[in-house]
This record gives sequence, structure tokens and C-alpha cells, in this order.
Amino acid sequence: MNTTAVQPVSISGRSSLIRLSLVRGLLAIAWALAFAAAHDPLNAVALTLLIAYPLIDAVSSAIDWLAVPEGSERRVTALNGALSTLAAIALGIAGAAGGVAAVLAVFGIWATISGAAQLAVGLYRRGPTLGKQWPTLISGGLSFLVGAVYVAQATGPSPSLDVLSVYATGGGIFFIAQAALLVWKSRSQPTTGQV
Repeated sequence: MNTTAVQPVSISGRSSLIRLSLVRGLLAIAWALAFAAAHDPLNAVALTLLIAYPLIDAVSSAIDWLAVPEGSERRVTALNGALSTLAAIALGIAGAAGGVAAVLAVFGIWATISGAAQLAVGLYRRGPTLGKQWPTLISGGLSFLVGAVYVAQATGPSPSLDVLSVYATGGGIFFIAQAALLVWKSRSQPTTGQV
């Protein structure tokens, strides 16, 4: 990757990314708590939560897209937002028609694709302005791998949605860690118009 071609993120853009990571992390943990309490049986409340989770990702991708300059990273973020919107629709259909196994398979496919996108964005953002991005890279890598496991579990004898709360909790913790590292990075650098 040619890091010299990546435009620097402005101070306001970095502040937006800090807020976005923190809010996204807190929302993921809140979602995990709500879903853990509501997913069995797979009723209207659980289905609403299932649809909401990728929509949170889609809205986050839109906010992220607005916070960064033009470039490949921005295109990956836009693509992830579109795929997350499609995942919300697919989860709604799977939950209404197919039940637990179908939901787990759709969620797994989305987690794999979304994790790959998160890895790509983390790699683009590695550098002096936004740091090493290790929480984003670990979270994206785990999402990619765990998503594949969920797809495999969906075809097994007793698929369960219990794992989705664990997935969201882990993602939330990594987003909060990324926000904390961005805050630390912004305090360790001089404040100028472009950083």
C-alpha cells in the first residue's frame, strides 16, 4: 500500500472518528445486552434487534465516509455501508421465514464481508495520524474468522444465536479501544489544521 497517496485526516475528521468509534462501541455493547435478554425465542423484538445491528454499521459507515478525505478507504467504507444495509434486509427475511439457522448463516456471511472491509480500512489508516489501528485490525480479522464459523454452525445440528451477543460485545470493546487510542494519538501530536 502506498501511504503517501493517502490524504491526511483533518482534526475535525479525527474528532469525528473518535466520537464515532466510542458511540459505536457503546451501542454494540448495549445491543449485546438487549439481544442476550430477547433472542430466545426469535420473536419480533429479537428480529428488530437483528435488523438494527447491521443498520448501526451502515449509519456508522456513512458518518465515517463523511469524516475522511477522498480515496480507496472511503470507497471501501461506502461499500461496507451498502452491504450492511443489504444484510439488515436479509436478516429480516431470514428471521421471519427461516428461523435460527438462516439468521446465523446470514449474520455469518455479513460478519465475514464486514470484517474484510474493516481490515482494509484499518490497513489504509495505519500511519502517523491515526496510529497503528491494531484494535480495528484485530476486530476486523476476528469478524472475518468468526463469521465463517457462524456459517458453518448454521448447518450444524443445533445452531444458536447466543454467540451473537458475544460477537457484538467483542466488537464494542475493540471500538472503544480504538477511540481511546485515537484520543491518545491526538494528544501526542501538535494541533494544526491538517495532521
